Amino acid sequence: MCGLAALARLGGGALSPVVDATLSNMARALTHRGPDADERLRRGPVGMVFTRLALVDPEDGTQPLVSPDGTVTMIVNGEVYNYRELAAQLPPGTKFRTGSDCEVLIHLYQRDGLNFLDKIRGMFGLILWDERRNRVVLARDRFGIKPLFFHQNRNRIVASSEIKTLFCDAETPRELNWQQVLGDQAITGDAAFETGPVGTWFTGVESVPAATIIEIDLADGGRRQHQYWSLPTFDGRSTALSGVSDSDIIGRFSEGLSRSITECATADVGVGVFLSGGVDSAVVAAIASKTAPDLRTFTVLNGATLDNGDAEAASRLGDSLGLNHHQVLIDGNRTPDPDEWMRLLWLTEMPQCGPEQFLKHELHRYVAAEHPSVKAMLLGGAADEYLGGYSAGLAPDGTWGGFIRTAEAFNTQEALRSRPRLIPWWDGEFSLLKENTLHLPKATPDAYARFVQWKMRDVQQYNCWHEDRTAAGSGIEARVPFLAQDLVELTAAIPKDRRESLLWDKRMVREAVKPWLPEAFAQRPKVPFYHGDGVRHARRMLLRMLSMHHGELIERATATASSRRFLDVDQLRHALAALHSDPRNGHVEKLLRVVNMGLLETMLTDLPLPHAESTPALVARRFDVTNWDAQREEIRTAVIPQDQRVSADSVLSWSDRVQHLKDAQGGDTEYVLIDGVIEFVIDAQETPHWSRFLAEIDGTRTLQELVHCADWALEDALAELDQAVISGVFIHTPTKAHANV
Repeated sequence: MCGLAALARLGGGALSPVVDATLSNMARALTHRGPDADERLRRGPVGMVFTRLALVDPEDGTQPLVSPDGTVTMIVNGEVYNYRELAAQLPPGTKFRTGSDCEVLIHLYQRDGLNFLDKIRGMFGLILWDERRNRVVLARDRFGIKPLFFHQNRNRIVASSEIKTLFCDAETPRELNWQQVLGDQAITGDAAFETGPVGTWFTGVESVPAATIIEIDLADGGRRQHQYWSLPTFDGRSTALSGVSDSDIIGRFSEGLSRSITECATADVGVGVFLSGGVDSAVVAAIASKTAPDLRTFTVLNGATLDNGDAEAASRLGDSLGLNHHQVLIDGNRTPDPDEWMRLLWLTEMPQCGPEQFLKHELHRYVAAEHPSVKAMLLGGAADEYLGGYSAGLAPDGTWGGFIRTAEAFNTQEALRSRPRLIPWWDGEFSLLKENTLHLPKATPDAYARFVQWKMRDVQQYNCWHEDRTAAGSGIEARVPFLAQDLVELTAAIPKDRRESLLWDKRMVREAVKPWLPEAFAQRPKVPFYHGDGVRHARRMLLRMLSMHHGELIERATATASSRRFLDVDQLRHALAALHSDPRNGHVEKLLRVVNMGLLETMLTDLPLPHAESTPALVARRFDVTNWDAQREEIRTAVIPQDQRVSADSVLSWSDRVQHLKDAQGGDTEYVLIDGVIEFVIDAQETPHWSRFLAEIDGTRTLQELVHCADWALEDALAELDQAVISGVFIHTPTKAHANV
C-alpha cells in the first residue's frame, strides 16, 4: 500500500515551481499511507508524489517507476500478484530497474497500450504519464479495492489515493455534495436496490470507476474512458457450467480460493489476518498460515464479539490451527471524544463512518504499535456479497424462495421510485393490487441478479473504501482474497436452477473450505460484526459520544452556514434526547450519519492536521486467552464495564418501564413488554429456567438466590442476563454488604 498524488497542467506549458509547496502538502497528507519513503517529481506539465509502504522488495522498490526510454513515468498503489508470470512473457532482454512487482506494468503499457491491464491479477490504483503522447492515465483494479480520486477543471487535473489530498490544491472545490449524500441508499438505508455509479460525497470530486482506465489529453483536457473488464451479470444465463456437477464447481472454487489467499499472503514483510470467527476469515487464516509461517491473527474482543460468539470462535480456531492469535481488548467504556471522532471521520472520508470503522481502526492501531513488522492484513470481506452470505438472514421463512421474495421486494421498491404516487399501495407484497397491473419499470427481470449488482456496488462504496482507510491510517495494507476475478466469474456462471444448491447460506464456500477447516468452523452461521446480539454495546458508545461535552459534536456539525442549510440543531438535539429514552432502536446510527455530514462540511473549511501527526494514545491491548472455558468469567469481567455487569450478589428488580404478562388462556407463553411493546416471548416448556426465574423476582433477593430457586446454573444466567439489564428489563444493585466492600 502506498499514497499517490499527481498534479498536471492542461493546455501546454510547464508547472511553475510554486506548485512544489502543493506537492509537499500532498505528501504530508499521505504520510500515513506510506511511512517508509517519500518521493516527489516535477517535470514539464506534471508533478507526482509517492509515499511508500514497502511490502515487496523493501530495499529496492521505490517509485516513480520510469520506462527504459524515459518516456513513461508511473506511480502505483497496490500489488500485482502475477508479476513474475507476466514478466516472463515480455521480450527477452527486458530490463527491470527495481524489484517492485508493479514495474511490469510499465513494460506492459508500452507493449499493449490501453490493454495493458487485461491479464493483471491484483489490486491497484495507478497514475501514469505518457510524455511522448502527452497523456495522463488513471486506472483501478477490477473491484475498486484500491482507491483513486480526481478533480479536473480547465487549467489542471489533480488526482490522489485519498480525497483529502485533493484539497491541498487551491482549485479543488471544498464542498459536501449534500444532494448526493442525502439521496444515496447507502446513507438512507432504504429497503431498495441502489445500483448507480459509486459516489464520492464531495462536489467536483470524481472516483475512477473500477476496472476502468481514464486517459486525459494534457493539450485540451479531453477524456477517453476504457473499461477493460465488466462485472458479470449473475443472471443465471451463462452456459459455461452446463454439465459440470456441483462437486466439480466446488472443487474449482476451492482451487481458486487457495491460489488467491496464497498470493495475498506473499510479502517480504509480516502478514496478519483479521480473524472475525466466521468461515471466510477462518479459511483465509488457515491457508495463509501455510505461506506465511510467522502469520499472526487478530480479533476484536468487545461486548459485541463476546455476545455474538465471534471472539470465542476465533479463539478456538486459533487453538485448533495452532495460530499465533491475539485477542485485542476494546472494553465497553471506550468512547472516542469529539476530536478523536473527527480525526477518524476525516481519515475515512465517508458519512457512514460508525462503530465498525472505529473498532477496526483501533485494531489496526494496536497491530501497528505492538507488531510493527506486520504491514499487510488479510481480510475475509466481500465474500458474502456474491456468494450467498445474506441469503439466510434475508429469508423470513428460512428458505431460498423466501430470500428471493425479499430480493423481489427490494427490486419493486427501487422501481417505485419512478412512480412515487403508487407507494401507498405497497406494503412489501402488494396485498391489495397485483404488481403487474402497476406497470412498474424493472431494471432486470431477475431480482437475484439485481441483488448481487447492488451488493457489489456496496463493495466499492463501503466495504473496500473503509477497509482501505482504517488500515491505511496505521500504515497497513488491507488485502481481500475473495475479490479475485476467477472466483467471481465462476460464481456468476452458476445456472439459475442451481443457485439454491450452491449459494443458499454459502454452501459452496462451506464445502470448499473443508480441506482446511474443522467442520464446526466451516458450518458456523454468519453473524454481524457488531449488529445482532451485540448491537446494544455499539449504540451505548455512540450515545455517550454524541452526548459528550453537552452534545459538542452536534454543535460542531452545525457550525457552518452550509451545514445549517440542511441541519436543524434543535431537531438533532431532540432526536438525541429521544434516543436516551429508547436506546434500543437503530436511529442512533442514522443520527450519526447526519452529524457526520455536518462534521465533514466543517472540516472542509479548516483542513485538519495530517493523520500521521494527530494520533491519540493507544488504549486497546492484548488480552491473553489460554483456555476460553476456564477464563469465561474473567473475559466477561474484562469486557463488560462494571456498571453494566450483573454479579451473583446483585439484587434484581423490574424496571418501571416493564410489564411481565402470562397467557390469559393459561398457556405456556409469557411476555415481557417494555413501554408497552412486546420485546421478549418466553415459552415455559422450552426455557423453564427463564419462566421460574421471572416468577421469583421481588426486588429483595440476590441473583444467587434467584437462580437457586429457578434451578438455573449461575454461569448460564450471567451469560444471558447482561443483555436483559442493558435492554432495560431489570434494574440491578449490589447488596449492602457487597457495596461496602
